[in-house]
Amino acid sequence: MSSPASSREQEFEAVALCHSQSLLRVARRLTSHSAAEDLVQDCLLLAWRSFHQFQRGTNARAWLFRILFNAFYAQGRKLRRVPDLIPLNAEVRVYSSRSTTAPENAIEISRALDSLQFDHRTVLMLGVVEGFTCAEIAQILSVPVGTVMSRLSRARQAMRTKLIEGRPQPQLATAKDVS
Repeated sequence: MSSPASSREQEFEAVALCHSQSLLRVARRLTSHSAAEDLVQDCLLLAWRSFHQFQRGTNARAWLFRILFNAFYAQGRKLRRVPDLIPLNAEVRVYSSRSTTAPENAIEISRALDSLQFDHRTVLMLGVVEGFTCAEIAQILSVPVGTVMSRLSRARQAMRTKLIEGRPQPQLATAKDVS
């Protein structure tokens, strides 16, 4: 016979801990890699403390991301992204293990993503990488859906621009080259 505490722990593990990698992935875009782990740990601790308020059958993932962003904002944005020094080989290994994108493309995409404005990077990560709908992102960030849609559109356009600028442009032949 299991005690109420152990069943609560099991339910929390089933509901919350399965999302820890997604939380960490987004937290790394909000902060440095080392601070991201602390942020996720704070998020999970806050989630555990308020788990009695969680409504079963609702979107646990969105609930956890809301807690993550609240924890981030509560820190007064002092954990703004401070890049960690990562050897190029380590960066390639991280990205190539998660995606089918060529490692050099993954690095280029990562750099372009990191160069986006904070608000644009956040909605792009939540929408494209984590798969949240615009309505869910709006709920997580406490902003109107229209704002999310606008930021997402601008973020995608900025990514396109940054990725196109980073590619070598073909040289056009001039009349002097032809003759």
